[in-house]
Amino acid sequence: MSLAETASRRLLMKGNEAICLGAIAAGCRFYYGYPITPQNDIPEYMSAHLPPIGGTFLQAESEVATINFILGTAASGKRVMTSSSGPGISLMQEGLSYMAGSELPAVIVNISRSGPGLGGIAPSQGDYLQAVKCGGHGGYKMPVLAPHSVQEMYSLTMLAFDLADKYRTPAMILGDAIVGQMKEPFEAVPYVPTVPLDKPWALTGCAGRHRQNVKSLYLKDNAIEVHNWKLHRKYLQMQAEEVRFEEYHLEGAKIAIVAFGTAARVSKTAIQWARKEGIAAGMLRPVTVFPFPAAQVDAVAKRGDVVLVIEMNTGQMLEDVRVSTTCHDKIRFLGKPCAMPTPEEIHREIRKLAGRAE
Repeated sequence: MSLAETASRRLLMKGNEAICLGAIAAGCRFYYGYPITPQNDIPEYMSAHLPPIGGTFLQAESEVATINFILGTAASGKRVMTSSSGPGISLMQEGLSYMAGSELPAVIVNISRSGPGLGGIAPSQGDYLQAVKCGGHGGYKMPVLAPHSVQEMYSLTMLAFDLADKYRTPAMILGDAIVGQMKEPFEAVPYVPTVPLDKPWALTGCAGRHRQNVKSLYLKDNAIEVHNWKLHRKYLQMQAEEVRFEEYHLEGAKIAIVAFGTAARVSKTAIQWARKEGIAAGMLRPVTVFPFPAAQVDAVAKRGDVVLVIEMNTGQMLEDVRVSTTCHDKIRFLGKPCAMPTPEEIHREIRKLAGRAE
């Protein structure tokens, strides 16, 4: 099925496959990667669908090689993507720092699995801190988008390419094994670019233009300080312009859940049950976990009685929630490291906080 045939049609696909469709729609024609569960549907899809449309798929010998292939292709101005899971993303950290320092755009997908170490293939949100604080050296930041549905796996991938180009930076899709493997209908809406697609900074050969280079090494005088302040201004601009979130049944909510990704998806069912019982529960869902919706978290905390943070880890986004508000006495936490919290577990916690525990 061609891109024209998929446009504006409802399709039934896995989340991992929807990422691929979104990337191709956004003009990505280069994918490099290395196999690791639970994201192997992505390289499998790209290996089958990129070559017929003139694209390039390459399985690298390692994740270290992968990120450096990405760096080179990004420097030429092409849209390029890779995907991996926790241990593979760890191996990419040096290259990601070089890309951030060189101001090179690309999309990196993390379909998170359990850790630390080899961990297992169970779903997890244990890579939150690595993603939003950035695990590489030098103090860089990058946009991090956290989809909670197959529809968002598609649409946020297109957005990630635009954000990467807008800010000349790597951008990350932070998913997990559940949203990656989950299959549900979604609408393959046409890609509409929100940024200029020309890249005058790209290294395309010297013919017909002035000489230029892309680098992350600054040795003269205070050049590296100047460069770091330049990068910092970009991160401040992201925080001012790119915060994205969903408000779910927050009207009059006394118990406000803050959750992202799969944990948020499951929380919606528990909130529906609670509302039917007359319990005023709702949710603020960060769609961008960097930049984080700090002002919105603070507003929710001030309006309600309880802020319940739910994560598939032992409390990583919890740190950002605490930084966002002074209402620390209202914050509670429900964590399920390396497992999905069930709607029943979340509903029981809501009832307990509402004083209705059995």
